[in-house]
Amino acid sequence: MTDARWISAFLEAQAAELGAAQNTLLAYGRDLKDVSAWLANAGESFATAGRTDVEAYLVHCDAQGFSRATRARRLSAIKQLYRFAFDEGWREDNPAIQIRGPGRDKRLPKTLSTEEVDCLLTAARDHGRTAEERTRNTCLVEVLYATGMRVTELVSLPVAAARGDPRMLLIRGKGDKERMVPLSAPARAALTEWLAIRDAAEEAARRQGKPGSRFLFPSRGKLGHLTRNRFYLLIKEIAVAGGVSPDKVTPHTLRHAFATHLLQGGADLRAIQTLLGHADLATTEIYTHVLDARLRELVEDHHPLMKQAKG
Repeated sequence: MTDARWISAFLEAQAAELGAAQNTLLAYGRDLKDVSAWLANAGESFATAGRTDVEAYLVHCDAQGFSRATRARRLSAIKQLYRFAFDEGWREDNPAIQIRGPGRDKRLPKTLSTEEVDCLLTAARDHGRTAEERTRNTCLVEVLYATGMRVTELVSLPVAAARGDPRMLLIRGKGDKERMVPLSAPARAALTEWLAIRDAAEEAARRQGKPGSRFLFPSRGKLGHLTRNRFYLLIKEIAVAGGVSPDKVTPHTLRHAFATHLLQGGADLRAIQTLLGHADLATTEIYTHVLDARLRELVEDHHPLMKQAKG
């Protein structure tokens, strides 16, 4: 079997048996194709490579300047591929099973203060060439901050989920898992206003013989909805307009802000886990470290004894 067939069968199994998300499958595919190309250059393949070959590939990745997180992800993909191959009987061993990864850089997620979020929300109301764009942008930022959705979940949200002035939104997340998240009053108001404009535009398009869209944030592009990349650029533009450093602002930063501000307000960690759609509580616990860091910074900056020590 060729390496391409190995990768294809592995990805098919990940999708069918584990319900892996499309972005996860694309990442696995990119990583494994890179491994395959390197092995081919060394005269090897997935079927013939040994432990020393896998280790040599990881050394190559390090020499290329790849981050620890990238190298750890590549090794994880290799291990999972070989575990699958062993189960399928394609190999009698797993050459990567005893290789220890470089580990991940332990970085706290970037977040935003409530004041910075307020600046973004205010700027979104005025950002856009038309009233339609400004209303859409307001809805995007309000709903994202109110729910902590992943950017893919937000831009691909079906319009049916927003019908009837909902107090809760049904979100289909990673692994096709569904969860309910509550909407704040400002987010509901922004959603209602955007729906009225969106539906009017859709009706006008239908009268011209154009098909309707099933998405809340439709687009004429191939996907049929606003893309992740366009929203990424849009949130940067809104940050600049609101006087917030664009280096600090991404769609994921607003997700982090949602979680951090809930925790600061006394929300239960397991409730935040459910709202974010985290499979493991350990993923959510990172926000306790963010909070600890902010509290330490608060004490260091404002406690009189700390000021004396600095002086």
